[in-house]
Amino acid sequence: MAVSAVEKIEMDVPIKATPQQFYEVLCNKTHHISNVCPDIVKGVGLHEGDWGTEGSIISWNYVLAGKTCVSKQRIEDIDKENKKITYKVLSGDLLEDYKSFKFIMQIVPQREGSVVHWIVEYEKLNNNGPNPHSMFHLSVEVLKYIDAHLAPEDKK
Repeated sequence: MAVSAVEKIEMDVPIKATPQQFYEVLCNKTHHISNVCPDIVKGVGLHEGDWGTEGSIISWNYVLAGKTCVSKQRIEDIDKENKKITYKVLSGDLLEDYKSFKFIMQIVPQREGSVVHWIVEYEKLNNNGPNPHSMFHLSVEVLKYIDAHLAPEDKK
């Protein structure tokens, strides 16, 4: 029996970088992420549109649990004022187990540093389908690599 409910996993990830620094990488310089964590993200390419614009299509090549994977995503929504970005998966390995899959991130300023409010929304193909915990944790790991790159220890 098919499942039709959208499920969600959320986490707040504290970072040292400013909201603007982090947003700039996630929205406009996405292609640099593979330079920051090349063992996880093997490449990020632009298929359609321009970096940092709604409707643009980006392809991610990454490694999850030792397997090389691909994900083609559309930048579905950009809220520059609130530093929020939504990516919708269009094709790739994730859609082998899920009917739909979205990554939503919002970078929120804090007294010191920022917090990335990270959300994964997904709809399973069937009741026995896996929860995307490994993808969620891999994504959080990438966020931490980006933060370490933007705010090295010697900048404290």
